Amino acid sequence: MNLVDEEDKIYDPRDTTLTFVDSPDDLDPLPSEEDDSLRAQMSCGHAVTLESLTGWCRSLLDQGNYVFKCPALKDGERCNAIWPYREVRRLAALTAEEIEYFEENIARLAAMEFCDFKACPGCKTFLERKDLTNLCVQCTVCTSDKKVAFQFCWQCFKPWKGRGPRSDRCDNEGCINQDLELLRTCKTTILSQVQGVGPCPSIRACPTCGQKTEHDTTGCKNVICTRCQVEFCFVCLKRTRVCLQTSSHFNPCSEGIAPRQTSIPVWHRK
Repeated sequence: MNLVDEEDKIYDPRDTTLTFVDSPDDLDPLPSEEDDSLRAQMSCGHAVTLESLTGWCRSLLDQGNYVFKCPALKDGERCNAIWPYREVRRLAALTAEEIEYFEENIARLAAMEFCDFKACPGCKTFLERKDLTNLCVQCTVCTSDKKVAFQFCWQCFKPWKGRGPRSDRCDNEGCINQDLELLRTCKTTILSQVQGVGPCPSIRACPTCGQKTEHDTTGCKNVICTRCQVEFCFVCLKRTRVCLQTSSHFNPCSEGIAPRQTSIPVWHRK
């Protein structure tokens, strides 16, 4: 039995493999009174429509998140149950085009999360940097071809110069950490919905993995890193659960605004 009509993308009420419920759409805080769409129950128990589920999961992908978590409120807190992609694909009734978009982006984001790949400046072969604290990388292909060790700087892509290993720079002129420079010079921003918080840097490095992160200036002060999926406070840079011990989502942090970062955390994956 087809789950949906391909043209209209609606649930088939005769599909006995889904659980349909009469409760409101838990992903839509302002549902239309005229909305009579069928609502299906996710594995976490919350109700969704085809449109709300597709829209929410696509928005997560567009933000760089490939882990689909339920945003519905449960006892005043986010449910955060993880929905397997197979469940999302089925209950959102993804079209062939949507499946292609979802799966390409899931694969791309997963590779970005677990691997640190760049092209060797010599042979253009893609290499993975195993030691994230060392900028001096040796290309085995170039080393084999040249019969001599070929090392280059992961930061400036010039042949390695100076002592090693190093995590800040090599001795080549102009070798600077562009991410650190961005953190140093980025503009400030105002989180308009967070009371009593003045300007803070518009770009932060995730305190867990170092991924560059921006705040869209709407909603609360917390953000979820698109790389490691850790939620942290954009203002004080503490993990959300730590910040909320002495503050709240829309109020100033107890220790104020964290200054501009002068180093980028290295992600120690478990």
